[in-house]
Amino acid sequence: MTSENPKTFRIKSFGCQMNVYDGQRMAELLGANGMTAAVDGADADLVVLNTCHIREKAAEKAYSEVGRLRREDGSKPLVALAGCVAQAEGGEAKRRSPMIDMVVGPQAYHRLPEMVAQAVRGGRPVDTDMPAISKFDAFPTRRRANPSSFLTIQEGCDKFCTYCVVPYTRGAEISRPEKDIVLEARELVDAGAREIVMLGQNVNAWSYDGRGFADLIRALADIDGLERIRYTTSHPMDMSDDLIAAHAEVAKLMPYLHLPVQSGSNRILKAMNRSHTAETYLAILEKMRAARPDIALSGDFIVGFPGETEEDFTATLNLVDEVGYASAYSFKYSPRPGTPAATMEDQIATEIMDDRLQRLQARIIAHQVAFNRASVGKETEVLIERRGKYPGQMIGKSPWLQSVHVETDATPGDILPVALTAAGPNSLTGALLTKAAA
Repeated sequence: MTSENPKTFRIKSFGCQMNVYDGQRMAELLGANGMTAAVDGADADLVVLNTCHIREKAAEKAYSEVGRLRREDGSKPLVALAGCVAQAEGGEAKRRSPMIDMVVGPQAYHRLPEMVAQAVRGGRPVDTDMPAISKFDAFPTRRRANPSSFLTIQEGCDKFCTYCVVPYTRGAEISRPEKDIVLEARELVDAGAREIVMLGQNVNAWSYDGRGFADLIRALADIDGLERIRYTTSHPMDMSDDLIAAHAEVAKLMPYLHLPVQSGSNRILKAMNRSHTAETYLAILEKMRAARPDIALSGDFIVGFPGETEEDFTATLNLVDEVGYASAYSFKYSPRPGTPAATMEDQIATEIMDDRLQRLQARIIAHQVAFNRASVGKETEVLIERRGKYPGQMIGKSPWLQSVHVETDATPGDILPVALTAAGPNSLTGALLTKAAA
């Protein structure tokens, strides 16, 4: 092991948007401690693998990534295993892979610089403590931001769905103070963000000192220079009337809602320990559409949960048809060690799950295509985020979170008036409008 302090680092994040946010914050923290990000193609002195534990075999994939860090000459960088696999594996990770120099959970990564210092001295530190959200106080000021930037406002989960490992890897639900969130949002806007995406395992469960999530949205809407507000991921039981009203009343809150349902079968929802039924879920969406008629709806689905029958699966397909999602994510059930569902009887055969997933995704795509095609002819605003594949092409997002390709010399962060002219399953084409036409 080298006794020299690492000068360069690389962070590789897997999984959810919160892991992307965590990766950005770790990079800022390491930068504030004198390290720089390694250039593409160059070896880094320190590699942080920011892992996800939501799917089966996540730990095995993490260890495979560790193994790939061995260089041709037999040397290796300092290796930090971070994130939810680190939280779940703890000290066992060091036993399974001698290449791992430090193990840091998602609530402790603000201690990464001191852990690096310990590793340089020959230690192999492990920190998987789950303190109250104090890590945010350790981070430097946000000085770089994407046009659309993530901001974690809430972590953890108290819902204990029987299939989910999050309560064990992220801890109990806890909310950041409103003043800290508003301060970080202002920093992001000052650094170039035009849109803030608030993140949380149950983001709409945020509350602090008697203030609810709708109050926080209204506070962010008062920030000059912030043009768009989004949030993910929500839980149906926390979709309050105040939050639904905010969608009608706050112009900066985009007409998009990601609200996971997981199944259309009430029997399966009960087995999952979800607090809603198909009927109460649809009632929430009916209220939302009454408040914001142009809302684009998204959701999550799990197929093949233990005991799921063809009748249960048909109920899911029927719910998809009734809602008409603009987009949705679907997954095969994946047993997670330590969760109640992993030991349930009537585990579903892989081939049945494969078949159901294909059928569900075909149905979702059909509705997604229909939603996109119905958008053709609309005039709207697109937030430019990055360059496209072709010269002169830029890619941005519509208010409904659709990717839109536009020929323009605009730069990331510009918000342009656009006519939507063509639609595919995953993106649209837009034509730039003159301000007079807009």
